[in-house]
Amino acid sequence: MSVATKPLLLQAFDGTNEQVPVWFMRQAGRYLPQYQAIKSKHSIEEMFKTPELASEITCQPIDILGVDAAILFADILTLPAQMGFDIFFDNNKGPQIKNTITRPADVEGVHDFDDLSHVSTTIKLIQDRLSESVPLIGFAGAPFTVLTYLVEGGSSVNFAKTYHFILNYPKSFHQLMNRLTDNTIQYLKLQKEAGISVFQLFDSWAGILRAADFAHLVLPYAQRIFEEVDLPSIYFVRNSNHLLPLMDRSSADFLSVDHTVVLGHQATIERTKKGIQGNLFNGLLYADDTTLEREINDVLIGAQKHDRFIFNLSHGVFPNVEVGKLKFIVEKVHAFNWK
Repeated sequence: MSVATKPLLLQAFDGTNEQVPVWFMRQAGRYLPQYQAIKSKHSIEEMFKTPELASEITCQPIDILGVDAAILFADILTLPAQMGFDIFFDNNKGPQIKNTITRPADVEGVHDFDDLSHVSTTIKLIQDRLSESVPLIGFAGAPFTVLTYLVEGGSSVNFAKTYHFILNYPKSFHQLMNRLTDNTIQYLKLQKEAGISVFQLFDSWAGILRAADFAHLVLPYAQRIFEEVDLPSIYFVRNSNHLLPLMDRSSADFLSVDHTVVLGHQATIERTKKGIQGNLFNGLLYADDTTLEREINDVLIGAQKHDRFIFNLSHGVFPNVEVGKLKFIVEKVHAFNWK
């Protein structure tokens, strides 16, 4: 595939792009009226598990926003829901796990995933709809981040149960991390076989750890995933500034950084040979256009120190953001004089 015909996002992995590609975490979601129209008729579980619905939701932002990639509409707990965990989604609290991990015996009951053919079918339907210029990004929750949900029973403020489990049951912690890692690798290979072009590993909660703990509790497992899934890859960690030297040791092709990192003024990523993705603070999606344009340019100017760059947010799109703000970002990013 020549540079002229390769999708812009994939050009960025080679560093041959003359324009900056842009997509948004949670771009397929609640801020879109078209999404809300589907949600008014279906539960979130139905939307995840029905390929026709999930493919429609995945593709909505492409025409509406003009982004340079689609990302699979799924959840980071799609995998453990097929590994013996009873998971449901509360409209106010998010994902909730009924049978949480509290002691070593609970880990023994965790099995390899069952049928995830609906994900394969969804990907194939998406590929039928996307043009050749728009690649599909697959994803998975990183083992540690998934483990926090399984131990906490859902989202957490202080992660006290996670810390307790790690320190009191270290053998079981690593046993569960190994099981989750093995299954994440197979899950991503399933997505690859179905047709994704890139994958992002979401380690949203790894930033709660000290660097020394991240080094032996998280990084070895993430590294196995990047080594064993042969696709262009992105590693996202929220609150990542103190972990960048360790993230840089992974085999991920790109590091996706949040707003705790100032592009152009961070020593580790100035030295890295990896690509960088990020990192407009998602709180700025509520700013006026003048402020927003200035902040977009600040990110892009800082990113010019890197040969390979993809524009994204610090984290996901909020549910009450105006669609026009995201269109504005796409327009300004594409207009920026990159090379």
